[in-house]
Amino acid sequence: MAPSDNISGGTKGISLHEFNNRIKRLLNDRSVQNCWIVADLSDVAIRGGHCYLELVEKNAAGATVAKVRGIIWAGRVQYIRSKFLAVTGQDLKSGLKVMVEASVNYHEQYGLSVIISDIDPSYTIGDMERLRREILARLKAEGVIDMNRQLPLPHVVQRIAVISAAGAAGYGDFINQLHNNTRGLQFYTCLFPATMQGASTSPSIIAALERIAGHAHLFDCVVIIRGGGSTSDLNSFDDYNLAANVAQFPLPVIVGIGHERDVTVLDYVAAVRVKTPTAAAEWLINRGTEALDYIDRITACITDTARQYLNAAEQQLAFYSGNIPIIVTGRLESNRMRLSHLVQMIPAATGGRISTATERLHALSAAIRQAQMQAILREKLKLKALHDKIEILSPQNTLKRGYSITTVNGHAVSDTASLKPGDTLLTRLANGSVESKVSEIKTKTT
Repeated sequence: MAPSDNISGGTKGISLHEFNNRIKRLLNDRSVQNCWIVADLSDVAIRGGHCYLELVEKNAAGATVAKVRGIIWAGRVQYIRSKFLAVTGQDLKSGLKVMVEASVNYHEQYGLSVIISDIDPSYTIGDMERLRREILARLKAEGVIDMNRQLPLPHVVQRIAVISAAGAAGYGDFINQLHNNTRGLQFYTCLFPATMQGASTSPSIIAALERIAGHAHLFDCVVIIRGGGSTSDLNSFDDYNLAANVAQFPLPVIVGIGHERDVTVLDYVAAVRVKTPTAAAEWLINRGTEALDYIDRITACITDTARQYLNAAEQQLAFYSGNIPIIVTGRLESNRMRLSHLVQMIPAATGGRISTATERLHALSAAIRQAQMQAILREKLKLKALHDKIEILSPQNTLKRGYSITTVNGHAVSDTASLKPGDTLLTRLANGSVESKVSEIKTKTT
């Protein structure tokens, strides 16, 4: 303590300005000048050409253990931002882990801060790569990293669900390239708008994927594209939730969200990775062209095969055409000779047939006559037997055997009930008749 600080009988105070000056003199030590510091960026803002921010360090639990105000003066802002953007593809923003060259600064009025004079973008790239590897390792451990890449793609991809920012230049380039292809291939696209940069990128794309999943049967694949303007904010696509959704999506996903040097986690899990939206359109066109070329080759093969068959058929037809007259003449001559031979054989064959038929006819005639005579004889015998029966049973022969027939009024009497006293009876005998009258009727009793 300086002697002037004390007076007899008490303590003499110093001004705050003097106290701050003393702190400032203490902080002029070289050990806190031009130091490379690793920290997270927070509250990044550009005001009046200067960049104001906070450097923050957090522990494993996410709690802040150190914090200091940082400033990049306007004279260095453009240099540092351009350098960082050129290497990482993004601007300075809150949440990034960086390595910056800084010196302590203490202002009597504004207090303690650090002045940032340079930045090492490669450190941020390394940290981003570490995060990407952690996400990929987690997806691999969960067994989902290759699921989307293993989905079969149709030979011709025509029905396409597109996830992009509505009105974005990349989306316009994609649509123009796709629908104005030189082969005249037809594609059917449906846009599902989503935010393609910033903190809402991941939840916005996931929401679009969920909408597509509800109509998955209407599409062959999903195309996620982002193009035009700055390539910053690509780290929004290095998100575990987004990558897990893409990896497990039921339709093949084609990703075109950056340039050749830009690689995100989605590029590792999607079925197809291309550089840009235009390249995505070219990939779809090329796949359709390959299918069309294959059809053309099959068509040409079928045409050649058909032509070969036609040529062979024409040759065979010419052969038959040349040989038909010879074959017909030969057949006609052969048939003529066969007919002549048959004509010559007809008399002999006919005579034999007629002779056989005549003999058979004579035999049948004799058999008929014999059968006729036997039938007549049988009928004669039947008639004689009937005649004999009639003779035996005739009334005359019955009378000759001693019987008589009595009639009254011309009717034969067979019952005494048909008679009454006084009736005249006529009794016929074999050699005459007797007439009598009924005087008494006696009925036989049993």
